[in-house]
Amino acid sequence: MLHHTPLIATIVAGLVVAFVMGAIAHRLKVSPIAGYLLAGVMVGPFTPGFVANASLANELAEIGVILLMFGVGLHFSLRDLLSVRRIAVPGAIVQIAVATAMGMGLAWLVGWGLLAGFVFGLALSVASTVVLLRALQGRDIVQTERGRIAVGWLIVEDLVMVLALVLLPVLAGIMSGAAESGSASILQPLLATFLKVAGFMALMLIVGRRVIPWALQWVVATGSRELFRLAVLAIALGVAFGAAIAFDVSFALGAFFAGMILGETSLSRRATEETLPLRDAFAVLFFVSVGMLFNPAVVIQQPLALLGTVAIIIFGKSLAAYLIVHAYGYPRQTGLTVAASLAQIGEFSFILASLGTELQILPAAARDVILAGAMISIFLNPFLFSLTAGRHGAVDEPERGPITPAQMPAGHIILVGYGRVGSMIGAEFKQRGKAFIVIEDQGDVVRRAREEGVTVIEGNALEARTLVAAGIGSASKLLIAIPAGFEGGAILQHARILNPDLPVIARAHSQDEVDYLTRVGVDHVVMGERELANRMMKLSATMAPASNVSDAPGAIVTPT
Repeated sequence: MLHHTPLIATIVAGLVVAFVMGAIAHRLKVSPIAGYLLAGVMVGPFTPGFVANASLANELAEIGVILLMFGVGLHFSLRDLLSVRRIAVPGAIVQIAVATAMGMGLAWLVGWGLLAGFVFGLALSVASTVVLLRALQGRDIVQTERGRIAVGWLIVEDLVMVLALVLLPVLAGIMSGAAESGSASILQPLLATFLKVAGFMALMLIVGRRVIPWALQWVVATGSRELFRLAVLAIALGVAFGAAIAFDVSFALGAFFAGMILGETSLSRRATEETLPLRDAFAVLFFVSVGMLFNPAVVIQQPLALLGTVAIIIFGKSLAAYLIVHAYGYPRQTGLTVAASLAQIGEFSFILASLGTELQILPAAARDVILAGAMISIFLNPFLFSLTAGRHGAVDEPERGPITPAQMPAGHIILVGYGRVGSMIGAEFKQRGKAFIVIEDQGDVVRRAREEGVTVIEGNALEARTLVAAGIGSASKLLIAIPAGFEGGAILQHARILNPDLPVIARAHSQDEVDYLTRVGVDHVVMGERELANRMMKLSATMAPASNVSDAPGAIVTPT
């Protein structure tokens, strides 16, 4: 007997229709995100046929946001965030101010009022967590310098929006005369929010750093993979929910800090692998939920307001972000990456629009335009990212600061990246007495390498000046050990300009990366899974069978 099951119906309809539309999009060589969004429109309330439960879809989407931010936190450290604070903090604040001002100007032209314009502009200023991270992860640049800047920028935006959500009811009360005006009425909730956020961070850094790793180590000792997977999910969802309830911070921010704490342990890679399938499934439901909010009638009813909104999201705030990054002296490619990543709006925009409508300071028409603008900007973002920041083989411009050239003998080896793989290669080179130099752009890794007695050029291997400082002209080989295959291809192209005959070996994580690196001219591409399989097959072929193995049923095998 079939019971009323809105949750199951929403999940099934969302995933099935998303699969069909995503497959069609892939067949047409379009980003699958476009298919997921159209799937949401098809199961939404504004098109005929089955209508999924929008409120349930939004809650399921929040799980996707939590798991995604938790996964990003696993690859970040506090040093990573602090390393980009000089650009991320002022950059995000200035960009929010510029986008808000542009939104207020559009609202004034439409006639929505000053406070409504403020809420409207604020909603247009904050990017979607899911879209930004999917764009960065799709190009394997989350852990690069430009990826860290974009994520740090996102964290600052989230913190600003947390403050905005606290202050909006106060401002609405003052404007309506229901609350007392004055600095005290604004400073009190602002100070309370600062204390809550500071309290949460202190709790995670002091208590979480001890409790979370200890708990997971205990689970690992049990030997149960199922229990480990459950523990990781419990930490991600539990910390995010607890942070939202106890400290009034966003789910995304809570999950990010939980992942960042866990990322400092040796279990981070395993935790990433265990949460990946669930994270991807709920991320799809996020895009479906966005599509459900889109009312096609807005295009006819408010075409000019919608056109202005999309222009602000895609061009206005992106241009502001690019100019800010450029003003700080970063390469053009870094500015393009940050600008393209922020050229969309999402979760916080929906929350701000809903709250503004509930407080009766934002007209329903403005809310509909925000939702339509989000749908269109998310749909266009993958294409914009591919045309600018995400294009394969893009090379950063060498514009920042001098690098002291290293004195190396002719015929030395250049090793790009000194992470887990690069450090093992370096250790082998030292043991064999090979002359080599490392290029690395992460400060903590540079310090560790130098403590080990390795010659290091601190800089970005995408910049010609860094390669020249490493002696690219007299090098005998170039080994690219970074985990970003597409960025490795860009490094190769720049290196070949300076030394056309240089042999290059690069690392890849997928067949797509192997194909790309081979296509751009890498001499040898090493994919981890393939090398493991080859090594195991060779060992299997050379190992002699144990002489004491019996074919008799129930025979006991004794190791030789």
